[in-house]
Amino acid sequence: MAVIQLFFTLTWTVYVIFLPQLAAQVGLNQQAVLIILMADQLIFLIADTAMGMAADKSAQVFGRLGRWVVLLTLVSCLAFLLLPFVAASGPGALIWFWLLTVIWSVTSSALRAPPMVLMGKYAALAELPRLASLSFLGLGIAGALAPYLTVTLRGVDPRWPFALSSIALALATLGIVWAERSLKAAGVSLKKSKAETDALAAQKPPVAPFLMAIALLGMGFQIHFSLNSAPAYLRFAQPADLELLMPIFWIAFNVMLLANSRLTAKFGSVWVMSTAACLGALATYLTTVAGSLNLVIACQVIAGGAWGLLMPGAFATALVVGRTGREGWITGSLFSLLALTALARIALVSSQLNTDTRIGPVLAWLPSAVWVTAGVLLLWLAWQIRQKSNRLLLT
Repeated sequence: MAVIQLFFTLTWTVYVIFLPQLAAQVGLNQQAVLIILMADQLIFLIADTAMGMAADKSAQVFGRLGRWVVLLTLVSCLAFLLLPFVAASGPGALIWFWLLTVIWSVTSSALRAPPMVLMGKYAALAELPRLASLSFLGLGIAGALAPYLTVTLRGVDPRWPFALSSIALALATLGIVWAERSLKAAGVSLKKSKAETDALAAQKPPVAPFLMAIALLGMGFQIHFSLNSAPAYLRFAQPADLELLMPIFWIAFNVMLLANSRLTAKFGSVWVMSTAACLGALATYLTTVAGSLNLVIACQVIAGGAWGLLMPGAFATALVVGRTGREGWITGSLFSLLALTALARIALVSSQLNTDTRIGPVLAWLPSAVWVTAGVLLLWLAWQIRQKSNRLLLT
């Protein structure tokens, strides 16, 4: 799953890098590029939850989930591979360009929630935090590589990176079929012991406030990393330095992924998330007011580390909430919420509100405000879980 997430995120990076060039070839301007990116996120918003629900049904038959994930991924990779070839045909290929973009957006959702359904259904409850952390390692590596790819791929024929990333992703996704076959060969069962069932009941937070906290965290991340981080660095560094500075967030993210499972085993995922959200809130604000480059870097390390605790914690908790039978629905909902926050951020940039002198000061403290709100909400959820656990112990 980590390898799949790595190549999937790299395909998105390649897509964003070359989209303006491909759009120009079919006669679209920069504003149209932002519309395409918003349309992508809108499709993800709908498709991620739908794919998750479909995965829940498919996973009821051993071996079916992997086959249809691979099939949809092959369609997605083919559409992605063809994009630069179709764009090279010029304005006459505009309709085909839009069609391939939509097909790629819809089918790529098969690589988000559905693979996590396997983990949620068959992994031991105590292993979920560690496995969720490992699965997001690919995302963190891809995030750290993104600035380098932006520079390295400048001037390269887009057909090569589109083709190579498509082929790599298709090959990596075949691992889903291997995973299911391995589970079947090992005789893994969906049946859970009474002890695990009781532990599961004690660890489930209420769904609605949990999803609300995730939405707040996603919005804070989008504004902090995509809108506030580069300007914070540029107060003390040159634009060319961003290639080295922007990955710091993701390096810290990857480091804390490795520490997440131990912290979660000791304190519980929701407690860890609430603490990380509050620390991240402080770090995101200090990033925007720091008086030196070293302080900005230190704050980015803390913020990236906090996000490295929040992401796997959110999905490990979601798998607990959905286990068993609704893993796809709840993880798909989380991916949809993250797509919604990305859509809001792109819409903000498209409308140029982020450059408004009245909005700029708000953006400086908004990530901190939403993260600390999410942290307080998660703290309340953690308290509810502890109370529920105490009641179960008494009975």
